[in-house]
Amino acid sequence: MVARVVPVAPFDLVVFGATGDLARRKLLPALYHRLHDGQMPIEARVIGAARAQMDAEGFRRLAAEALDEFVAPADLDPDSRRRFLATLDYVPLDVTKDDDWQALADTLGAPDPERPRAFYLSVAPRFFGVIAERIAAAGLAGAHGRIVVEKPFGHDLPSARALNQSLARHFDEGRIYRIDHYLGKETVQNLMALRFANALFEPLWNAHHVDHVQITVAETVGVGGRGPYYDGVGAMRDMVQNHLLQLLCLTAMEPPARLRPDDVRDEKLKVLRALAPVDAARDVVRGQYGAGPGVASYADDVGDADTRTESFVALRAHVENWRWSGVPFYLRTGKRLRARMSEIAVAFKDPPHSIFAGAGGRAGANVLAIRLQPDEGITLSMTVKDPGPGGMRLTPAELDMTFAEQLGGGGLRMPDAYERLVMDVIRGDQTLFMRGDEVEAAWRWVDPIIAAWEERGERPALYDPGSSGPEDALMLMHRDGRRWREISA
Repeated sequence: MVARVVPVAPFDLVVFGATGDLARRKLLPALYHRLHDGQMPIEARVIGAARAQMDAEGFRRLAAEALDEFVAPADLDPDSRRRFLATLDYVPLDVTKDDDWQALADTLGAPDPERPRAFYLSVAPRFFGVIAERIAAAGLAGAHGRIVVEKPFGHDLPSARALNQSLARHFDEGRIYRIDHYLGKETVQNLMALRFANALFEPLWNAHHVDHVQITVAETVGVGGRGPYYDGVGAMRDMVQNHLLQLLCLTAMEPPARLRPDDVRDEKLKVLRALAPVDAARDVVRGQYGAGPGVASYADDVGDADTRTESFVALRAHVENWRWSGVPFYLRTGKRLRARMSEIAVAFKDPPHSIFAGAGGRAGANVLAIRLQPDEGITLSMTVKDPGPGGMRLTPAELDMTFAEQLGGGGLRMPDAYERLVMDVIRGDQTLFMRGDEVEAAWRWVDPIIAAWEERGERPALYDPGSSGPEDALMLMHRDGRRWREISA
């Protein structure tokens, strides 16, 4: 199968924080792949901006090293590498210095309404407002310039509102792109295609047929070098408020009238507003990984023996509308777990009557599993007859569509999420980006949970590294007569 590539117009992209980890690991390799595949034109300009004192040639050397490290050797074509590096430029920039901004303005030139221009803020959130103000004051964006911001989108509802207001003073909402890389994953987009481009599942996608939904984002790594940052955030703010709630929204939302950015985001917002408040003591479990053989505890990783920050969260949520009334959504995320896995699993109800009461073997529930990582794909668990002449014996089986196998024959590479998202910014397509009111609605639901934790002052339950999380998380499901799906690679 050959992927269809739709080229974009020549553009200017300014990457603030261009010497940082995100730019090296994700943004520069993503742009290289888009040029290599013929989507990014060689007339495009990618201008790095950071405090590091270097010239354009020095930035190209840094970018070359990033490509060598983070692009698979089979995908690193010498001619494409050379052409990509030729699109790069660099301006040393301290956001507080007027002369540095003038140098950036001189490099960019006047905005061209026919040439998309975007500003990617790969910097700490405290700089978002001042950079947006400086871009506007210097006239760099013009009437059509776009600004891209990475999470975290605030620390709570008041800070999210303040951030939105700060950006809105200089950019219309239609030009603000809040990026959540989970929404750029092929499987997440295929969730919408699966539901709305096929007649098979949507009639069953409701409380009459769905027993429950599980959303899991599991990591094997600890906090690592992010310890000081992470200890002030925790799993609820770092993962649940954005990634997991966005996956819940895409799973639970109503069909939009059209595949237009605001139509999709309107439906996601309705889901967030329909989330019932949760009892933090009954419906939520917090965990923190302890020490194991050759593995430091979370407290050791962050250097605080008394830390009360969670590295694991499991919770039960309900969407209070007609489609999902009574259907629990179980969300789970954590570090130092058994395997790296991200998955949405829709578990359907058992048949209303079984004619196989005397049959041997065992029947399994029908589960549609949408796997985001490590191997993107979709599986559907079915019950079938066990082959052979031994009578009617039932056995579970899976219909498997692993994208790398089904769609990747002939050497098709599955694009990284950032490749799609950056190109969507250039095209002006906000479908896969969070709107300001979405961000605030998510914080409005999450904040009372965090406030209840802080009021109780309890430490998170310890769990062993390499496990599935604390025992209390298992009990959260067991009380409902259900079980978590196994965390497996």
